[in-house]
Amino acid sequence: MKKFSAFACAVLLVQLNFAFAQNPSTVAHSPSPAEMGLRSGPMLGYSELTEVALWVQTTRPAQVQFRYWIEGQPYTSQLSAAVATTREDDHIAHLVLSFLKAGQRYGYELYLDGKLVPLPYRLAFQTQAHWQWRTDPPAFAVAIGSCAYVNEKEHDRPGEPYGGEFEIFTALTAKQPDVMLWLGDNIYYREPDFYSTAFMRHRNAHGRALPEWQALLAATHHYAIWDDHDYGPNDSDWTYRLKREALEIFKSYWANPAYGLEGAPGVFFQFTWADVDFFMLDDRYYRTPDDAPETPDKTMFGKTQLHWLKDALFASHAPFKIIANGSQMLNPQPGGEGFIKFKQEYADLLGWLKTAKINGVLFITGDVHRTELMRLNDPNFYPLYDYSSSPLTSGTYSADRVPANPARVEGTLVAGKRNFGMLRFEGPRKERKLTMECYDKLGKLLWQQQVKSSELQVK
Repeated sequence: MKKFSAFACAVLLVQLNFAFAQNPSTVAHSPSPAEMGLRSGPMLGYSELTEVALWVQTTRPAQVQFRYWIEGQPYTSQLSAAVATTREDDHIAHLVLSFLKAGQRYGYELYLDGKLVPLPYRLAFQTQAHWQWRTDPPAFAVAIGSCAYVNEKEHDRPGEPYGGEFEIFTALTAKQPDVMLWLGDNIYYREPDFYSTAFMRHRNAHGRALPEWQALLAATHHYAIWDDHDYGPNDSDWTYRLKREALEIFKSYWANPAYGLEGAPGVFFQFTWADVDFFMLDDRYYRTPDDAPETPDKTMFGKTQLHWLKDALFASHAPFKIIANGSQMLNPQPGGEGFIKFKQEYADLLGWLKTAKINGVLFITGDVHRTELMRLNDPNFYPLYDYSSSPLTSGTYSADRVPANPARVEGTLVAGKRNFGMLRFEGPRKERKLTMECYDKLGKLLWQQQVKSSELQVK
């Protein structure tokens, strides 16, 4: 007779109990996750070779723990230390699981006050592969998107709800990305929120609890930057008086590996997945007002952040160096906000990429409530791309409201439709290629473009 470990039996018993609980005529009522104290999550944060970050929010003070094991190997089960959630911290828990095995997929469970919280979707995380000096880098997929508006009638603008078609997150989850990059406007502060940290926290908690988000949060590793709407008022800049508080709230609700530098706060940071380096930028904390006159001091990023970016790019040997920002980087005629409106900083960064001979740069951006791939051609440099992905669930602009864009790649404009993007990296170490894809709310492919790392080399 086959023997089962105590843990395997416990997992089977939980699954049976949960299945029976779907039929109230056969068993007594089982408490729902909300009744057990779960508000949102669990969410996966960053992943490294031997550790990952996990996040969860409860409805009340609770002791949070995770049990985790290598998939298919329940005998490797371990229980994390307990972390207490408190009212002062929005009942949020951040946990880092360390001493994990590289290149493994793990299953996990959530416990609140020692009780298992059954959830009807897959809970799994992964550690990155230790491929260096051993194999070719692994293939992996990154989802991208911006502008996620979650309705709350009491505080929304009058008329038709601005947010909708939340099934897009179900379609996105079905693509099973390894990573999700949130490119800003990940929630939308409303007028009551702008000058109240209590309401700012409420806005984040309300958005994060969206039911359609939960399966995506639980099985994909998330990295995030902000744009104006999850920083402060529309088109806000460095003068926003609650920017320090906004930063602390952002750090509470995401589990990035870093935030800014010592002496230079912000949401900018760098991380690596497989052989690709990602440079996540902060376009708000140091931003001069868009309409300010052009002077040497007019900036989107600030001197310290820009210096960090240049040195980080210098230090990178990745075949693709993905620079992520809230505002568009390469649109020569943005209509609204865009890097070109900071003419001296724009010329400085793009000119430096050429003189420093930085290979492999590609931009990804959000903000503009349409999707488009841009390409700037230079006979003395490789083509620079900017994949701008928007919106996820906020309002859309019809094609007749989209300004002309001479840099737009033909066939890549998506207007009047909510959509998300995918970046797929694959191929041998010296022949890596990136496939950029755009999908509609139901997961239907709208367009696809491929670029090889060999095409992004200084001539």
